[in-house]
Amino acid sequence: MHTMWKGSISFGLVNIPIKLHAATENKDISLRTLHKECHSPIKYEKVCPVCEKEVGSEDIVRAFEYTKGKFVVIDDEELEELKKVNEERAVEIIDFVKMEEIDPIYFNKSYYMSPNEGGVKAYSLLRAALEQSKKVGLAKIIIRAKEQMAVIRVVENTLLMETIHYPDEVRSVADVPNVPAGENVTDKELDTAIMLIDQLTTEFDPGKYNDDYRTALLELIESKKEGRTITPKERDTPAAAKVTDLMAALQASIDRTKPEKPAAKKRVARKKTPAKRKEA
Repeated sequence: MHTMWKGSISFGLVNIPIKLHAATENKDISLRTLHKECHSPIKYEKVCPVCEKEVGSEDIVRAFEYTKGKFVVIDDEELEELKKVNEERAVEIIDFVKMEEIDPIYFNKSYYMSPNEGGVKAYSLLRAALEQSKKVGLAKIIIRAKEQMAVIRVVENTLLMETIHYPDEVRSVADVPNVPAGENVTDKELDTAIMLIDQLTTEFDPGKYNDDYRTALLELIESKKEGRTITPKERDTPAAAKVTDLMAALQASIDRTKPEKPAAKKRVARKKTPAKRKEA
């Protein structure tokens, strides 16, 4: 597994040399843009709209636009110095909390952590302490020039770090439009909805979920490479009935998802055997 970051995690005076490995991967299929006439890849150039000429990477600087058309230019050296100063404190576990206290909306990206040279003992200690205390560590870390909050927890005997958003990066629910203020549902509707939920409840098995669109797109690509024509397969999900009444829709959903009863076994008629005569 590719190492994407090396450093150390510390809590108190305990220092753990570690490596980070991306725990997830993006499997989106990337499509190129071509010239329709000759199928050549389109080239995108960086052009200055004022000077009306192409600009090379050596002529580009970074800046913050603090008001329309007004910029503060920041040199790469200044960014590098700022990063160096903050890296010293970026990997310290600052608090321990219960996992259930963190809403899933904060979670961003996951990384597996493995011990680097000399870090096996401390790695094992932190892992055991987290498991025993049933807590997770809150840390700060700089990855790719950005300081991030992170949660460190144990997953299948391995330390996992999940970057999380800062509170000011999560938008307020008060800004969501058209959210009803109260529950304007009847007891019967609620009971029926809960019955439907119970009927559809199962144990989470990630292996049974697939990206159907990506699979179909890959099949289309392979067929066109081989000069074949395929028709996209229709999904097996039954068409939704046009039901305007909420209660009727709930009941129809329950009827559709109700597990089929096993077929009744046919009774096999047994031939009656004559009773044995009693011996005299």
